[in-house]
Amino acid sequence: MEFTLELSYLFASITFIIGLKMLGSPETARRGNLIAALGMTAAIAATIFFHKDAAGHSIQNITWILAAMAIGTFIGYLMAMRVQMTAMPQMVSFFNGMGGACAALISLIEYNTHPSHESGFLVVVVLGLVIGSVSFSGSIIAYGKLESKIKDLHVKLMPIINGAIFFGIVGVSVYGILNPELFDQGLLWIILAISLIYGVLFVMPIGGADMPVVISLLNSFTGVAAAIGGFLYGNQVMLTGGILVGSAGTILTILMCNAMNRSLLNVIVGSFSGGGGAAGAKGDGSDQIAREITLSDAAILCAYANKVAVIPGYGLAVAQAQHVCHDFDKILTEKGVEVTYDIHPVAGRMPGHM
Repeated sequence: MEFTLELSYLFASITFIIGLKMLGSPETARRGNLIAALGMTAAIAATIFFHKDAAGHSIQNITWILAAMAIGTFIGYLMAMRVQMTAMPQMVSFFNGMGGACAALISLIEYNTHPSHESGFLVVVVLGLVIGSVSFSGSIIAYGKLESKIKDLHVKLMPIINGAIFFGIVGVSVYGILNPELFDQGLLWIILAISLIYGVLFVMPIGGADMPVVISLLNSFTGVAAAIGGFLYGNQVMLTGGILVGSAGTILTILMCNAMNRSLLNVIVGSFSGGGGAAGAKGDGSDQIAREITLSDAAILCAYANKVAVIPGYGLAVAQAQHVCHDFDKILTEKGVEVTYDIHPVAGRMPGHM
């Protein structure tokens, strides 16, 4: 039984690595996703049917576990089938938040069921709780902002407030870990509450254009939290999967920050400029109203312009209008108009982006 379980975990870890590698190319991404899903299915099945605790007992309440999995699979399938491709970033953020919530719940459960609370054990519990909670609340706020249900919150002192809360979490956590005899359920709930608040305030001031960076960062947080959960449970698959997700999310975050001329530290402390984005430093950060014009007016403006900037959007890609756009470019160029293309530095880094 133990050999079969370990072999299944090894198989799952290999499929995760292969699947992640294949996700790097559009030609192999679909197949890579299926391979990684196959490995996850094998790991889940092996855990349910072959895992035994220290006393040699198999997992109990398999019926409840399978029922919960069936309900979750059904809900996830419906959401994935009904979502529009343009709303895919919202779904990624929502599912990422659910992963963070699971990691936080694992820490709570392990604290309540573990027989002894040494400092080493408390370090892992607190890390999982804090990172999972921040990822959960931050991802839900990101989801709401992408759905235009939550507006940006711009406060000049927000970086200072976020910094104070962050160091407050660190201070309370370190105090509890260094004094395990004083670490009780109440302190654990205080850390949870402060972490949830920090996750909300961390994302609130960030504008929609910067949201892919935030989602990528929160995704890496969830990966780290999952790895911590794997450490708590002694589960190699959770540990491997969490490390892969955390490292991939961190690398993507760094790449996007470099493309936007932002530092990773600027992202971590939550001090993005108030909704202005990378180019927003030149403006006053206030909301502007787009002026709609007719097609004939647009044609006249382009014909008499010296320079035209084309900002391609998702609609152009989904309509397969790149050839028409090229013809438009040629017509303007023949008239002596300079045509440029302005593309957001993180475009295409998230599902649903062109």
